[in-house]
Amino acid sequence: MTSEKIPKLPKPYWRDLKLPSFEKLTEDLSVDVAIVGAGITGITAAYLLSKEGVKVAIIEAGSFLNGTTGHTTAKLTAQHDIIYDELINHFGEDKAKQYYLSTSSAIDFVENKINELGIDCDFSKEDAYVYATTDQTKSKLQTEYEAYHRLGIPGALKDTIPFNVQVKGALAMHNQAQYHPLKFLRRLLDEAVKAGCKVYENTTAWDIENAETNQPVVVTKGGKRVTCKHVIMASHYPFYDKPGLYFARMYPSRSYAIGIKTDKEYPGGMYISADNPPRSIRSTPLEGGEKLIIIGGEKHKTGQGEDMMKHFEALEQFAEEVFGIKEFAYRWSAQDLVTLDNVPYIGPITQDRESVLLATGFKKWGMTTGILAGHILTDYALGRDNPYKELYSPHRFQADPDLKKVITTNLDVAKHLIKGKIEFVPKDPDELAAGEGCAVMYNGKRAGAYKDDSGKMYVVDTTCTHLGCECEWNHAEKTWDCPCHGSRYSYTGEVIEGPAVQGLDLLEEA
Repeated sequence: MTSEKIPKLPKPYWRDLKLPSFEKLTEDLSVDVAIVGAGITGITAAYLLSKEGVKVAIIEAGSFLNGTTGHTTAKLTAQHDIIYDELINHFGEDKAKQYYLSTSSAIDFVENKINELGIDCDFSKEDAYVYATTDQTKSKLQTEYEAYHRLGIPGALKDTIPFNVQVKGALAMHNQAQYHPLKFLRRLLDEAVKAGCKVYENTTAWDIENAETNQPVVVTKGGKRVTCKHVIMASHYPFYDKPGLYFARMYPSRSYAIGIKTDKEYPGGMYISADNPPRSIRSTPLEGGEKLIIIGGEKHKTGQGEDMMKHFEALEQFAEEVFGIKEFAYRWSAQDLVTLDNVPYIGPITQDRESVLLATGFKKWGMTTGILAGHILTDYALGRDNPYKELYSPHRFQADPDLKKVITTNLDVAKHLIKGKIEFVPKDPDELAAGEGCAVMYNGKRAGAYKDDSGKMYVVDTTCTHLGCECEWNHAEKTWDCPCHGSRYSYTGEVIEGPAVQGLDLLEEA
């Protein structure tokens, strides 16, 4: 039974503020750069390009800042878990150092813009900590600290963290930061609009024509055409992905977050566990002097695993044990993509389509890599060099670990594709209770049904429109989630998250 404290509906803290709205695209456009996706990458690129006099249009399938950017824990850090020893082993010291410098440059950009534009977005400098709860991971922290030393990263090993959590040790990275991303990006977008950027919401990009030329055309679901010199796909998952086969080079992963109030004093800092299940801890100021404690974790592949509400319950239990919950104010989840070598793909979609640019695979660290991507893609669009292009190139291939991961990732996809097709579904739609959803038999075939609290039934074809896997019911958010490539749909069949661009068929609504 779900805890009574958990909010009934998911809502991220960050979107609990007033945001502007924009009209749907209703006519054909011609611009220099068309940006698909109004999240952190798209808005950063739009700001940078517009300030240089480039004619820019952003098109967003839903509402701006309502994707992964609006469902983050909002840590501005170059400490992306335990990664630098791995980067040295796979890429060498020079590129590992580039990774640190590039992600650190995103923090500097945010701080500089806050000072330049006078943005009030709850920015604060904090140390970031990754902590170990097992002896095995403690030894990894020691190795990671040695990697910090080799790369010149300011950090320190610690024996404890200031919470009631039994740890074996922790590794600090100094001079990191946290902020309210939507307050910051709302202002950047406002500045971009003042400089001439056009923004269109509720406008779904459907295809790209002439992608191999220097005048690609973004075609929307409504049939409108945006002709440009460059397309920037900042849509989280590249909606136009078949030329680069990105669905075979990444896997989608979900994670969860809750926002609580407590009577305990928060000691400062940002924290993440290196062991499973992962736990992330930070605070953010509220009006009246209170703090909201944001606790995240519980990662798993999209559409796979136990009842998703159990992940919120696990975070609630952790929060109760460590802090004591005075008020359970928010809960939300996010989805991100993980590349084969754990480094994002930023650049041209393929080597023969240099006018079509993308940024994806942020591995849940989009607050820094999203801003970095906006800068790199701006330089691509303007024909300028960037010192980090090679590191993040989508065309790189590291034999270790890429080859092994591409095999295991796609074997997992094949397993779930087959499982969905042969799964025995004993339930009939009429057997559902109010508020229940699941796979059912409908007219002799597998389908998905959800009955809302008023008793209204929605039956959809659960076959994902991307590549044909069968979607699974997500009880916590009342969505249909694809276990193969991470497409997500509402219970009425509309696309919530790509790579799918076409919704599920609504078979019955009664």
